[in-house]
Amino acid sequence: MTDRHGKGNGARWALLVVAALTAHACGAPGEGAPAEGQPEAGFVRVINVETLTLTPRPFVEDIRLTSAVQANRDVAVSAEEAGVITRIFVERGNVVRAGDPIVKIDDRVLRAQVDQARAAAELAAQTWERRRRLWEEDRVGSEIAYLEARYAAEQSAANLEALEARLARTVVRAPFAGVLDDRFVELGSMVSPGQAVARLVDLDPIKVVAGVPERYVPDVHVGSEATLTFDVLPGMTFRAPVHYVGSTVDPATRTFTVEVLVPNPDQLIKPEMVANMALVRAELDSAIVVPQDALVRVEDGYVVFVAADWADGPVAEVRRVKVGPARRNEVVIESGLEAGDRLIVVGHKSVADGDRIRIVRERAVELPAERNDSTGTPGGDDA
Repeated sequence: MTDRHGKGNGARWALLVVAALTAHACGAPGEGAPAEGQPEAGFVRVINVETLTLTPRPFVEDIRLTSAVQANRDVAVSAEEAGVITRIFVERGNVVRAGDPIVKIDDRVLRAQVDQARAAAELAAQTWERRRRLWEEDRVGSEIAYLEARYAAEQSAANLEALEARLARTVVRAPFAGVLDDRFVELGSMVSPGQAVARLVDLDPIKVVAGVPERYVPDVHVGSEATLTFDVLPGMTFRAPVHYVGSTVDPATRTFTVEVLVPNPDQLIKPEMVANMALVRAELDSAIVVPQDALVRVEDGYVVFVAADWADGPVAEVRRVKVGPARRNEVVIESGLEAGDRLIVVGHKSVADGDRIRIVRERAVELPAERNDSTGTPGGDDA
C-alpha cells in the first residue's frame, strides 16, 4: 500500500515539474519572442519600416565639376614710347573706362619733332600745289619736277602723321574698361617701349573655367546651361550658358576646357576663387526617382524592397532594378519600379523577401526646390 501510494506521488510530482517548465517557456505575453537568429516554430518576424510612394517627376542629370575663376580680360598695359613718367592719372583699385589715361610720358622732344614735321609738310604741300597748277594748267616746268613735288608732299604728310601718332602714345591709355589692379611705375620712373606700367583686369563679366572629362564630349556644347555655387558665397547660385568649349583634349588630364561668363556687376566673384560647376547633361520630363540609399547592392547589380499587400498583412517584396543617371543622393530607376509602388526607404537593410512588415510612416515624393549639381551613377566615380 505504501509503495503504491509512493509511486502515485512521484508521478504527480513529475507532472507538476513538466507543467512548470512549460509555463516558464511560454512566459507572459510579449516575453516569449525568440532570440535573434533563433526563431522557434510558429514565430513570425515583423519589422518596422518607412515607405515612399513613388510618383513620376522631372529629373535633370548634371555633370559636377570643380572650376576656377579667371578675369574676363587680364592684361599688363605697356608703354609704347621711352621717357620719364611726368603724370599719373589713376591709382590702384580705381575703375577706368576704355580710353581713359593711366600715365603720361615726357613728350617735349616728340612735340618739337611734330612741330618741325608740320612745318615741313605745309611747305611741301604748298610747293606741290604750285607745281601742279603750273604743270597742269600752264604746262610750265618739267614732269620730273612735278612728280618730285607731289611725292615730297606725300612723304612730309606721312612723316607728320607718324610723329603725331608717337606723340599720342606718350599718354598710356586703358585698352578696355576695368579695374586698375596694380601700377608698376611711379612719378619720375624711366620707361622704355614694351615695359609694363599697370595691370588692368575686366571683372564684369567674370570667366569660370573647368576641365570636363573626355567621356562627356558628346554632352557638352556651347549654350549648355551651367549652375555655379561658391563655398565662400553661401546661399548664392549663379546660372549662365557655356561660352566656350575647347576643341582639343589635354593629354595629361584627359579633359577639355569649358568657359562660362557670369555677370558680376558687384564684383563679388574674384579671380582665383574656386567654384562648383554643374553642367546639364540630360533632362527627363517624367522619371521614377528614388533615394540612392534605398538601393541594396548585390553581386550583379541593385535590388530594392517594396511593400506588398498580402492577405495576412503587408510584406517586403524584393525587386531587381536597373539604375540610370544620378544626382546627389537621387537616382533614376529605368526598370523594376512603377508609379504607385511603396518603396521601403527605412528598414530595407533589415528585411528579406517575404518578411512581414509594419509600416510606421508613409512618405510622398517631394519635388526638389531647385536644380542641384550632381554626378555619376551609384557607386561610380565623380566627374
